[in-house]
Amino acid sequence: MISVKKLLDGKQMNRVLSLSPDAMVIDALDLMAKENIGAVMVVENEKLVGIFSERDYARKGIIMGRKAKTTPVTEVMTGNVYTVTPDMNMEDCMQLFSDKHIRHLPVMHGSKVIGMLSIGDIVNAIMMEQKEHIQFLEKYISS
Repeated sequence: MISVKKLLDGKQMNRVLSLSPDAMVIDALDLMAKENIGAVMVVENEKLVGIFSERDYARKGIIMGRKAKTTPVTEVMTGNVYTVTPDMNMEDCMQLFSDKHIRHLPVMHGSKVIGMLSIGDIVNAIMMEQKEHIQFLEKYISS
């Protein structure tokens, strides 16, 4: 099973994208649109305090009548964030995604955020792993 560290290392874009808690929702949405991502971490003094996702905006922003330009991200973010560590594996991530009904997992090394994995990252890794297995088997059969 592929480790979280290997998954992070294999990501094309593995920068830690974050906003401060006093950022407005519009700033988060703008960053997410520019970077083509579905969630952004909320960090204060290098400490992860939350995560803001498209789902948060839909459920706690739009539906509640909040305005993106005047609502601080802290009012709509998810506060108690599930995280993973580099030594965990893809199966651990899949279990959290399934059990907790989430789509993004910040990766922590101690108290420091070092990246984020999405459910899409896991799906891509599974597909690559399956492709490698198929290629191996095809070589084995044709030998």
